Amino acid sequence: MNLQGKVALVTGAGSGIGKAAAIRLAREGARVALLGRTEGELEETADRIGAAGGESLVLLCDVSRAEDVKNAANRTAEAFGRIDAVVANAGINGVWAPIDELTPEEWDRTLAINLGGTYLTIHYTVPHLRRNGGSIVIISSINGTRTFTSGGATAYSASKAAQVAMAKQLAVELGKDRIRVNAICPGAIETSIDENTEKRNVEAAEIPVEWPEGDIPLTGGRSGTPEDVADLIAFLTSDQSGHITGVPIFIDGAQSLLR
Repeated sequence: MNLQGKVALVTGAGSGIGKAAAIRLAREGARVALLGRTEGELEETADRIGAAGGESLVLLCDVSRAEDVKNAANRTAEAFGRIDAVVANAGINGVWAPIDELTPEEWDRTLAINLGGTYLTIHYTVPHLRRNGGSIVIISSINGTRTFTSGGATAYSASKAAQVAMAKQLAVELGKDRIRVNAICPGAIETSIDENTEKRNVEAAEIPVEWPEGDIPLTGGRSGTPEDVADLIAFLTSDQSGHITGVPIFIDGAQSLLR
């Protein structure tokens, strides 16, 4: 999956899937723009890339703010001369609560980051991608696409379902520009996203269910790793996936098939 000469922009690159993806893409030869809200985390990712001989650019960016994303896209193109791959990864779990207890402000924040951030990331990078073609990878979830069993996760699930619809719609729209758009739907992955989850009275929104033994059949219950997802991202941004677009790809060890 040779990415020599390519430039990738990764949102949420300071931790979890975004960090693993940035390091993996750099290992394949890409120069990587690292976008996120926590400078220390981004610098750590940049240090890992630099130690392996790669090149990166740290850009503080809140993906829910249009001006932040616009500036980050332009600075990436100015620094590296092009953008070939975009990984729209930044997201939060947000607040999980029964629908009549979930406040409009909590709904808006989850949608602004997860869905609005995806829109802004693509909106401001597509003009750069059009010059040479390229690949957009959207990080969605099994929630809202295959599974609906997380009590109170309405805002999160809605945002993730919409991301898959966006990938399919844009695969058609941007195909003429040689831009491929795909969505990755991870199941349980060892990341820190649960740290930004607020669960409030979720029991009231849950239906008791007994799952078949073995929550993740492929691994005997063990969660996947950010590196597992990063390998798939590297494939989808490389020429080896040159005829794949508009596809949601589930990476969950068959977890969602039990739910």
